[in-house]
Amino acid sequence: MKNPKEIKSVVLDGHSLTLEEFVAVARHGAEVSIAPSAMEAMQKSRALAEKIASEKRVAYGITTGFGDFATVAVPEEMSNRLSTNLILSHCTGTGDPYAEELVRGMMLLRANALCVGISGVRPLLVTMLVEMLNKGVTPVVPQKGSLGASGDLAPLSHMGLVLLGRGEATYQGEKLPGGEAMKRAGIEALDTLVCKEGLGITNGTCAMTSVGAMHLYDTMQAIATADVISSLTFTALTGQLNAFQERVHTCRGHLGQIKVAANMRKLTEGSEILKNAQGDRVQDAYALRCIPQVHGAVRDALDYVKMHVDIELNAVTDNPLIFNEDEAVISGGNFHGEPMALPFDMLGIACSEIADISERRCERMVNAALSNGLTPFLTTEGGVNSGFMIVQYSAASMVSENKVLAHPASVDSIPSSANQEDMVSMGTTAARKAGWILQNTLSVLAMELLTACQAVDIRRRKNSHGQGLSPVHEALFNHVREKVDFFEIDREIWPDIKAVEAMVRSGELLDIVHTFFPDFD
Repeated sequence: MKNPKEIKSVVLDGHSLTLEEFVAVARHGAEVSIAPSAMEAMQKSRALAEKIASEKRVAYGITTGFGDFATVAVPEEMSNRLSTNLILSHCTGTGDPYAEELVRGMMLLRANALCVGISGVRPLLVTMLVEMLNKGVTPVVPQKGSLGASGDLAPLSHMGLVLLGRGEATYQGEKLPGGEAMKRAGIEALDTLVCKEGLGITNGTCAMTSVGAMHLYDTMQAIATADVISSLTFTALTGQLNAFQERVHTCRGHLGQIKVAANMRKLTEGSEILKNAQGDRVQDAYALRCIPQVHGAVRDALDYVKMHVDIELNAVTDNPLIFNEDEAVISGGNFHGEPMALPFDMLGIACSEIADISERRCERMVNAALSNGLTPFLTTEGGVNSGFMIVQYSAASMVSENKVLAHPASVDSIPSSANQEDMVSMGTTAARKAGWILQNTLSVLAMELLTACQAVDIRRRKNSHGQGLSPVHEALFNHVREKVDFFEIDREIWPDIKAVEAMVRSGELLDIVHTFFPDFD
């Protein structure tokens, strides 16, 4: 996988946007441009939309109202107001705003979908969205209000408001009225939308896909980080390496499992402690022995999610669609979020399993009955000191919270628009809660890393199996110890947790691993 930080420019053509490019633009500010082929396709599509409107053909959203108002004809002279009113009436979102990177992702995906040239909007809309991305104007979009069908209507309406110089946006770190943000950036806002453009902006899965795609990318980094951290824990607990032999995993055949076992062999190679521990017992508990099976299953699930995200990044999801070859205007249901709702529910479930097994490894390190010779709660003077006792409590609390959050959103539905829109996906909710699960999981992994470093120090002090870690583990251990000292006697531990959380979230641990294994993922 290419590092998104290394991608400096992205060309939109409606067909070739990758997950890494998505992250590069949304998170890292890569420059965006539009392919000439996309401009030509949009111009042809717009010309056809204008022809349909001038001929007063019956076409949903062009010469009719929306939703249950699809049977209400709209005069040509009112079609511009129709599109503009759609934005004004549908911006009903509430709650805290999305992070700027997620809104930038929405803008990017909307622009890319329109680049395909079957949506009937002016190329001007796409050039404005691209200019806003490049100049740093980001609409303020509330998180709540989408049913995930008929598109992400409420959030994308808030995004569209800023094109009209309305709503709110951030610019250079300041939240401003939308018109003021556009003015400061030197972008001329629109007075009105024209026919079909209200639907072109709001009808689609761009909000849920942006949110879910970013959380997918971060969860892919999290599972790689989990391999790294768990291998250090495995060392601290003097695990038995036979469980990672290649032949054990190839005879089952699951690709994720095979990959994780290979990662564990790489990460533990050259460990004196592990070399001296082999034969201590016949087998380990599942939290150690089954790391490849559990982490591997998560990886396989993420591959499934990524397969669908890769499709949706380049999908046309508005309605109706206008096909130049026969001038057909077809009302379909590409705005429906079900193809993403199910994968994003799976994303949350898979991510919760990373934390689940991580917390079990924490428990084994702090529990003297399970730690293969470590001190109770990893303290050198128990009784007066509690050591890492409550670190495991906190990890357990987040794992339990994840169990609640992992309940699938996609199994729910509620009718809307006078029962015209009678089965909805809740895909945006699925994407949002996958992010909550991810944040809990990253915190649990940080607690495992902090605990593993303490356990390594205890193991070394006991000198039961020697002193040496694998080279990559030594580098990771030293990196943690630069910020967090050994926990000799009880002190405020929250700054230690916070420091290690920052390491886990920043990706710097994987950067260290890549100096030893450039292709590690």
